[in-house]
This record gives sequence, structure tokens and C-alpha cells, in this order.
Amino acid sequence: MTYHIGDIIQGTVTGIQPYGAFIALDSETQGLIHISECQHGYVKDIHQILHVGQQLQVQILDIDEFTKKISLSRRTLIAGPTQSEHYRRKYYWTSRDEHTGFKPIAERLPLWITTALEELVHE
Repeated sequence: MTYHIGDIIQGTVTGIQPYGAFIALDSETQGLIHISECQHGYVKDIHQILHVGQQLQVQILDIDEFTKKISLSRRTLIAGPTQSEHYRRKYYWTSRDEHTGFKPIAERLPLWITTALEELVHE
């Protein structure tokens, strides 16, 4: 069978490793769901989400042309947090003061360049 990036297909979990799960797409083709593609958010133990023999829908993320390895996702088919929920969470770990972001870097960059050039000249 021919598969394409973006296809949504039914698969069967054939093996689970700490980094992801192997999914049989047909009798000859297998793909991998990386642990980060199992669900939205942090996955502490993949065994709590998937088990061998489980049937599930997956989406093809990538097909390596040379190795023919297929990367799959379950996360793309599950409704995730809304944009406003994501913004609320993000707000707490990003600061809004002038000491963050690119402004301090831009202000200090000329001095860093001058110092680096002087060190190169004096070597």
C-alpha cells in the first residue's frame, strides 16, 4: 500500500519502548509514534496511554525517502488546549519586563563584538 504525508489511517500497536510506540499500518509496513506525539502535554509513562494490540487512528507526519521510516502522530488527531488556555499557561512563565526578550541582547551586542575583536587582535 502507498502512504502519503497527512494520511489518517488505522494501525495496531505492535511494540512499546520508552521513546515511543511501533504501529503496524499493514502486514508489511510499520511506523513509529514518538512519545511526544502520543498526546498533548507531558507523557510520564507511555504504557499508561498505549498498549500492545491496541487499535488506533494515526496521522503520517513524515516518510523518510531513503530509509522508508514512517513517523506517526496521535496528538494531531486529538483536540488540544484552546489558544486562550495556551496563552494563560504561557503568561505565567514568560515575563513582561524590559530585562527579557531580545532588547537586552541587542543593547549589549556592540560591546560583545568590540571585546571579541580586541581579544583577537591581542592574541
